[in-house]
Amino acid sequence: MLVLPTKLTHDDAPACMRMLQQGLKGQADTSTVVDASALAQFDSSALAVLLECRRESSALGRGFAVKGLSPRLRELAALYGIAGLLPAAP
Repeated sequence: MLVLPTKLTHDDAPACMRMLQQGLKGQADTSTVVDASALAQFDSSALAVLLECRRESSALGRGFAVKGLSPRLRELAALYGIAGLLPAAP
């Protein structure tokens, strides 16, 4: 499972994406799960990072889901019309 930091804003996005890319390379799972439950401070860049992680996971032939997505971030995803691209992990 990949874990997002507590803060993910525009300035943090490149470093967070690099961290997630490294985590993806080290996984042997058939599905990628990103844990967003620690994420407390974010902007729309968090959605961009999740979408890029989803794209890279798909390119590796893996499924993708997000665990612990906050209601605020879900609302933001719905506002941008991408909520369906960020399925909830069981």
